[in-house]
Amino acid sequence: MNDISLLSQRLATPTLHFVLLSIVTFGVWPLLWLYKKQEIISETTGYPLYGNLFIIWLAVCFGVGRQMAAMASPDLAGYDPTSDALLGLSAVLSLACAVMYVVWAFKARTALRHYALNTFRFDLKMNAFYTVVFNVFYINYCINDMPQALAKHRIIHQQVQTTSDTPPQP
Repeated sequence: MNDISLLSQRLATPTLHFVLLSIVTFGVWPLLWLYKKQEIISETTGYPLYGNLFIIWLAVCFGVGRQMAAMASPDLAGYDPTSDALLGLSAVLSLACAVMYVVWAFKARTALRHYALNTFRFDLKMNAFYTVVFNVFYINYCINDMPQALAKHRIIHQQVQTTSDTPPQP
């Protein structure tokens, strides 16, 4: 049987470092992390995630959206329809990037829950709201927290077994 901390050890990405690197690189680090680590998650969990083409399109939406936003300049003399069009396209691409992150996070959530249930016989509880809001960061946190979640599961179920096995005392 596998060790539950195997996935966390193979990824070797503490959540705080992940968040700080994302801030310092202005959002580029999660793209690099996904490109490098997605295959490790798929191999370890035995549940296929998206291919590298999905991550490349995610990076394209991210990069082109950021570039269009940077190209739009405010016109102090009046209305500039070109800048508005660039900002509109940038917003659409940024929204597409956010949706793709959420879609990837739910696929990874399914893979992690499948892995925990089939390999270690426990239901890994993952909050859907946090998956939407924090997406890749929350997946990384849950991967790093899996050993503690399994320990908690074992304590709860061991306690339930011992209380159901002992007869009630008067």
